Amino acid sequence: MPTIPLEDTFTDIIGKAMRGLHLDDQSLAQRAGIGLPELQSLRGGEFSSAAAAKIAPVLGISANALTALAEKRYFPVPVSLDGLAQFNTPYEDMTVNAYLIWDPATKDAAVFDTGADASGILAEAQARGLTVRHIFITHTHGDHIFDLDRLREKTGAAVWAGDREPVAGANIFAAGQSWQFGGLTVESRLTWGHSPGGITYVVSGLARPVAIVGDSIFAGSMGGGGVSYSDAVKNNIEQILTLPPVTVICPGHGPLTSVGEEQKNNPFFAQ
Repeated sequence: MPTIPLEDTFTDIIGKAMRGLHLDDQSLAQRAGIGLPELQSLRGGEFSSAAAAKIAPVLGISANALTALAEKRYFPVPVSLDGLAQFNTPYEDMTVNAYLIWDPATKDAAVFDTGADASGILAEAQARGLTVRHIFITHTHGDHIFDLDRLREKTGAAVWAGDREPVAGANIFAAGQSWQFGGLTVESRLTWGHSPGGITYVVSGLARPVAIVGDSIFAGSMGGGGVSYSDAVKNNIEQILTLPPVTVICPGHGPLTSVGEEQKNNPFFAQ
């Protein structure tokens, strides 16, 4: 599979922070002590590390991490993990991820979200002789559950969705519930803010822990705070970035990354 590009550019990151903090160009320029034309040039895609250094403290983001991303010096180290497969499918003008995780010993498996087309998931499970026991939903935005009905019909697996974003026909649970399949354990954590009830699933039992985070965090960015920006940031810090640094992060868009990499390189969280 070709390398999946980063979900967000430096202009996306600045825009998300501005919207989250309810800042327009004029107010950000005033607070940052930057000329409005200089800010608008930055917002338009002409990167300046000097301009980034002025606005970053006001936005609560890391100027160094933003600069590294803008200058294409940041990209997460590729991840290969036995028992984990990523599926990236086109949806309207973007792409979306879904994941298949299995116990290599027992061949019991679970799917996390569906993407726009679950064909690849079904083919991979069949080729490996896997039995899909569960389908876990991170959140209910259409791109993440588009092929749910077909995936459920083809696998007969139990579908699980958090109680703050229920799905018709799914088993509804409160965050904190855990499951086991084969020798693997899945723990659910509430990471809302991008959506009303976003769930992060933490899987243990493979060579590295895995966190399927939906749109809570991306490599080098995060989902927009569609419901609450401050809670999205807070929950990401407390529920995801406190996991062991080697934990693989499986985001809803963009490439795989890790907790350690995002602690150091994500403009929203790097110190």
